[in-house]
Amino acid sequence: MKKYFLIAGILMSMSMNLLAQDISLPAPVKKGGMPLMEALNNRMTTRSFSQEALDNQTLSDLLWAAWGFNRENKRTAPSAMDRQAISVYVVLKQGAYLYDAKANKLVLVNKGDFRKAAGQQDFVATAPLNLIYVDDTTKKGWSQTDVGFIAQNVYLYCASKNLGSVVRGMFDEKELRTALKLKETQKPILTQTVGKIK
Repeated sequence: MKKYFLIAGILMSMSMNLLAQDISLPAPVKKGGMPLMEALNNRMTTRSFSQEALDNQTLSDLLWAAWGFNRENKRTAPSAMDRQAISVYVVLKQGAYLYDAKANKLVLVNKGDFRKAAGQQDFVATAPLNLIYVDDTTKKGWSQTDVGFIAQNVYLYCASKNLGSVVRGMFDEKELRTALKLKETQKPILTQTVGKIK
């Protein structure tokens, strides 16, 4: 019996390690979707999320809408003085990732489930996705403003796809810094949970 549990534990550990690696995303779908006025009408905050994971196409589309490139070195959200000081981190059940918009992939930063660090409400720890907006303080931009634009893009994408979303400024900064392996010059300034509405 002990051997069975030992083997099961090893297999579970191996499967988690396979899940926690860089994720190449499919090309984002940039056409179609809900008309803007309908998305604005449907935009709302949600605090009740299904635990069902989002598929990679949805992740790709969502992240491109948030902070992808829509022309040469220019983003889908404005950036004051074009500092582009914000990095978008993606916290999934299996690990924490950095969104690389140019390569359209999620780069593994840390293996493990760090969702609880993204906020103080219970739903944060079980929702499928938490976005963490991190400022590069060396760029001395208007990062709070930039993050507002990015978060609104996420809200509008979610409204168009019948997904739920909520932003938060209350989170455990120390835990997030550890989970995301941030430098001293990096500061998390906002988090946003996304998922199917429960």
